[in-house]
Amino acid sequence: MKYLITGGCGFLGANVAARILLQGGELAILDNLSRKGSVNNLEWLRAQGKFAFHDRDIRSAGAVTALVQGFQPDVVFHFAGQVAMTTSIRDPRLDFEVNLLGSLNVLEAVRLHRPSAVTIYSSTNKVYGDLVNLRCEEQRRRYALSDFPAGVPETIGLDFHSPYGCSKGGADQYFLDYARIFGLSTVVFRHSSMYGRQQFSTVDQGWIGWFCEQAVLQSRGQGGEFTVSGNGKQVRDVVHVDDVAALYLSTVEHAGAMSGRAFNIGGGVENSLSILELLDILSSMLGVSLSWRHIPPRESDQRVFVADLTRVKAATGWAPRVDKQAGIRRMVDWVAGGVLRGVADD
Repeated sequence: MKYLITGGCGFLGANVAARILLQGGELAILDNLSRKGSVNNLEWLRAQGKFAFHDRDIRSAGAVTALVQGFQPDVVFHFAGQVAMTTSIRDPRLDFEVNLLGSLNVLEAVRLHRPSAVTIYSSTNKVYGDLVNLRCEEQRRRYALSDFPAGVPETIGLDFHSPYGCSKGGADQYFLDYARIFGLSTVVFRHSSMYGRQQFSTVDQGWIGWFCEQAVLQSRGQGGEFTVSGNGKQVRDVVHVDDVAALYLSTVEHAGAMSGRAFNIGGGVENSLSILELLDILSSMLGVSLSWRHIPPRESDQRVFVADLTRVKAATGWAPRVDKQAGIRRMVDWVAGGVLRGVADD
């Protein structure tokens, strides 16, 4: 099998790429190395095996087309993107060009030069908006969606908020429509919160990794007070990248039944966490009383998102295997190693 990964030096891309190399697949990666940690991930991948690396920008239709036409992939994983809602508000044009125009470049290249390829898009739960129309119960350490005890289904309805929601949501719909109109084999995954090794988190994106890093730094006497947006009761279902990478590769086998459909992906109800609950876990795990303060909530932040996994389980049999306690322990260990090497702050 020949695999093309756009954004292959990002967090998810690098983890999927490593699995492909382990399985002996032929791999090409397109990445412009603009994301924090992408150079580190490229070096890490080069230690895993041989692949073709193309230092190109997803916004260049010519570069994307040339790669698809020349490489002729059997599978395309489209991960390249602008990943932070805060960045989209600061620079909506950049967000549009990377997320929506870049996605169209991928779809057109596949449509014109490799229409048989299975093409899978990494979308987001932000396509559902801020979910303020759903009944939300405030509990002592978290929020809960009273009417959706099994999580939010794909049928909840789209409601794009923020430039990021619009660009990711637009690309999400383009991928589904290219299956309907042009017969491409496209699949959309709407992700909740992912975490794991090779995630170089920032204050704007990758909240599990970022809070783990702050906690590790404070446990070593190196970090100062950090901030929590809102009251900290916001909830996400967290899923380890090992589980997500396994899902992407297994989806290739089920692409016929999944084509033209969108699936919510996360850790499910059992792996849901509020920020406050995560900080409690980190404080106990590291034996440190964490120092932090509240700041105003972020624009269009969902108080709760937990993915209903019924649809993806029915299509693939997939379910998360790494529970949140074990996964956070792994994340803390990986972050701690980076802090010692000085990598986390690169």
